[in-house]
Amino acid sequence: MTFVIATHNAKKLKELERILEPLGFDAVIREDLPEVEETGTTFAENALLKAESAMRATGMPAIADDSGLVVDALGGAPGVYSARYAGEGATDRQRYEKLLEALRGVPAEQRTARFVSAVCCIFPDGKILTAQGACEGSIAFGPKGEGGFGYDPIFLVGERSYAEMTAEEKDGISHRGRALAKLARELENWKKNG
Repeated sequence: MTFVIATHNAKKLKELERILEPLGFDAVIREDLPEVEETGTTFAENALLKAESAMRATGMPAIADDSGLVVDALGGAPGVYSARYAGEGATDRQRYEKLLEALRGVPAEQRTARFVSAVCCIFPDGKILTAQGACEGSIAFGPKGEGGFGYDPIFLVGERSYAEMTAEEKDGISHRGRALAKLARELENWKKNG
């Protein structure tokens, strides 16, 4: 089955392709997809907005993800505003530095956080499948590792940051990997039951 992936984020796209391929799904990238204003108040609402837009633009089944970092000591921030936390056009480094500054003085035991991903698959006939995944962790006191993107250098699972993990290690535990695995099960059930 072939889906158009509703994202303009090249690094997220690579991750989605890498996770979907072994599950037996082909991902198509379309450079001409319209930008979608993320007006939802939840990750699931934003994923639906993006998937609907891509499906309408292409006529193909579409998969979209909306994800972000939820930090307990910051009341859940940056949450759905993770990509815009340091303002439009900010770099990954500017975003995580702002977050580290907001946590200045917060002790390790109070730096609990989770990455959350909501994925939405929408078909031209209007059928919608959704799934959500999370990965529990904590926020480091400074960046660690050279890999990944976004907040990966400061998000710790145990003693290692996402940015210190191989792609395969990260995919095995990540919020997006978990959400897409759930979505794959939903798609299998949908195929079996028509």
